[in-house]
Amino acid sequence: MRGSESRLIEYMEGAKKRFVIPVYQRNYNWKTENCKQLFDDLLKIIRNGRKSHFFGSIVSVFNPDGRYTEFLVIDGQQRLTTVSLLLLAIYNLTKEGVIIPATPSLTQEIYEGYLVDKFQPEETRIKLKPVKNDQRALGKLFEDKKEHIKDSNLTANYSYFYDRIQKQEITIDELFDAICRLEVIDIRLNNEDNPQFIFESLNSTGLDLSEGDKIRNFVLIGLPSKEQEVYYEKYWNRIEECTGYDASSFIRDYLSLKQQSIPSQKRVYVNFKEYVELGKMETEPLLRELLGYAQRYQVLLKGGTVSKALNACISRLNRLETTVTRPFFLEVLRLHDEGTLSISEVTEIFLIAENYLFRRNICDLPTNALNKIFLMLHREITRYDGTEKDYVDKFKYALLSKKERARFPDDEEFGASFTERQVYQMTNKNKVYILERLENYGTLEDKDIYAHCDDGTYSIEHIMPQHLTPAWIRELGEDYEQIHEQWLHRIANLTLTAYNSAYSNSSFLEKKSMKNGFDDSGLRMNTYISKKEKWTLTELEDRSQYLRGRAIEIWAAPVTTFKPQEKQMDTYTLDDDENLSGRTIIRFRYKNAEQPVTSWVEMFQKVFQILYAEDKSVITRLAVSSDENIGYHFSIGPHELLKSVEIGDGIYVLTNTSTQSKLSVLNRVFKLYDADPSDLVFYLRDESEALEDENGPRYALRRQYWAYALPIIKEAHGENGPFSNVNPSSMNWVNGFFGVNGFNLCCVANYDSARVEVYLGHADRDVNKQTFDALIKHKGEIESALGIALQWSRGDDIKSSKVYYMLNNVSIEHEVDWLQMARFHAEWSKKFYDVIVPYLLRT
Repeated sequence: MRGSESRLIEYMEGAKKRFVIPVYQRNYNWKTENCKQLFDDLLKIIRNGRKSHFFGSIVSVFNPDGRYTEFLVIDGQQRLTTVSLLLLAIYNLTKEGVIIPATPSLTQEIYEGYLVDKFQPEETRIKLKPVKNDQRALGKLFEDKKEHIKDSNLTANYSYFYDRIQKQEITIDELFDAICRLEVIDIRLNNEDNPQFIFESLNSTGLDLSEGDKIRNFVLIGLPSKEQEVYYEKYWNRIEECTGYDASSFIRDYLSLKQQSIPSQKRVYVNFKEYVELGKMETEPLLRELLGYAQRYQVLLKGGTVSKALNACISRLNRLETTVTRPFFLEVLRLHDEGTLSISEVTEIFLIAENYLFRRNICDLPTNALNKIFLMLHREITRYDGTEKDYVDKFKYALLSKKERARFPDDEEFGASFTERQVYQMTNKNKVYILERLENYGTLEDKDIYAHCDDGTYSIEHIMPQHLTPAWIRELGEDYEQIHEQWLHRIANLTLTAYNSAYSNSSFLEKKSMKNGFDDSGLRMNTYISKKEKWTLTELEDRSQYLRGRAIEIWAAPVTTFKPQEKQMDTYTLDDDENLSGRTIIRFRYKNAEQPVTSWVEMFQKVFQILYAEDKSVITRLAVSSDENIGYHFSIGPHELLKSVEIGDGIYVLTNTSTQSKLSVLNRVFKLYDADPSDLVFYLRDESEALEDENGPRYALRRQYWAYALPIIKEAHGENGPFSNVNPSSMNWVNGFFGVNGFNLCCVANYDSARVEVYLGHADRDVNKQTFDALIKHKGEIESALGIALQWSRGDDIKSSKVYYMLNNVSIEHEVDWLQMARFHAEWSKKFYDVIVPYLLRT
């Protein structure tokens, strides 16, 4: 790398020079205010007699390909493009004779020195080569104004310069002279420099790059130039078009559904990079999958399906800004693309989700639970029976089975809240949404309520006005104050009209019979009102009951007969405001890894061990601090604590506390780690089944067996082996972990057999199948090394896949078989770890 000070104009000068903006760079995005600042700076250069003005840096890579002096611009494209637009505006104004320069050769000097190579055909002569859409817009600026692309940033900024130059705040010659005084740091990379490293280093200094910009660079920058062009054209540009040029938000949702964890806005790029590198993903398959999801994302943004009802639902959801649903909806649309769901089933799912969201809104249930609900919904649905069959019914059951803050409000709760809610005091988007649904539901003769409200034609009318006149007081009777206070802003007293100002505080009969009054209204909701002769408490109560019935019909709760064969577990996250005291935890999930546990204490210990492994300094400081608020929960050695467990390196945490106290400590420590509490998920036994299940003989039997077998299994694997942190479970299986997300070694103990598996249970079905297909290619080598024939189950009808070996004619029920079973689990899990796992670590 070498860098030097240079005049920008010298950097740009030369007919044979080409400045190529690589396809992994973002589109040109300087705004008018940026151009104004540049132009004002140029005026100051002249007016203050300054010899130079520093204009930042330009980082470029010399590309030896071709006959030209070609530079790939790694950083500085915004400045370079903006000055090119300014020079082009000067050129066109002087060429057209709008402004006459004192220097006769100025027009030709700018055109041939800095803008084009006059010896090349028109289609290739422009020296600056922006990315696809910008390149087309730049080319049109050299043509007639009628050809300009109006919605391009380049066109907007060119027009700003074109208009401002004509004010002649300084002469055109002085303006060009000021441009000639702009200085840059010209940084040129050589073949030994890493463009990716340079790009990330520059970005870390605070340059305003979006997460999507960084991801595009990460995906494309390491490819040869020709492949960059091909992949950009074939995939990335289409991804940006599909996502409305907001790739950052799209990839955040993509990562959420893939990892079952929502990355923070500022860490989308970092999480994406980790996801790709850990998965060892190849560029084109990754881009192909991203494009597929981006095309589904476009449906979520714009609709455009063959279902009018679905398109209308999507439009309503977007108006309500319900972006939390998108990771789940992307999976629903994937199932449609794969033929699993019909368009009518997709429509039904979207409408039910809309009803769920609205009922919760009306009942004032917290919205912070929705991220987790929709993030995990697809996994929850497929977990019932391991398949995607009967998806709609399972989806209905999943929502209807939600409890507490996550619940689907029933008709009684929803109906009461709908009629009693102070609707007029809700946000405008919610008020208009409610009235649009009441007006248009169930008819093909619908009205564009949204457009009329947006342009001010329609407004919300209080039938009983906000300020009571003597006539209204007489009409309402002696309890008028109470009626007015209670009913004014409820839905029963609200409607839509285009004549709000005419209605004013008029009496009900005047509002009803005046020109364009309720009697003349073309709105269906006003037909009901026009049939009334007065508007008192009786009429308000009547309309309230009528609208309650309409609401329950419009925002109907689903009905299903589906019930899972096995009892499902309740799930909560660390950031849920729920009292979990007395509840039984079965397992927990943190950062996509699930672990079975037998108690809150065991979960408490394991989560702290995970955090401690990530960064020892935080918990160490707590253990040695005198902070009475949280530090007293930790100590060096167990002697200071009444009851404790070890986290690591002689650091202990207090466990003689309530469940809620443990969760509070975890929450505070998560903040110190800057960790997201929603990433820690607890799986709890159903309260109605907890007592029966915990005392059931089969669960006690399983714990007894694993308490017997696990020491034998752990001894076979040695210290820090895959089962080192596993504890006795009430399940018929225990899992050992070897560091590949979603994959594990599984020991199974049944009433008629024992089994050892390599279990491929990643959240992404395709990952499981692709891994299995890669593994089975080595079937001969693996079975030869093990000296046995294995069972290979791809599981085409379910998400997971597995490879296993069985020991028959033994039973967990017969304690006499336990030694044989435990030795089998120990021997073959170790052999699987030694022979099969290395193949998985390489895939």
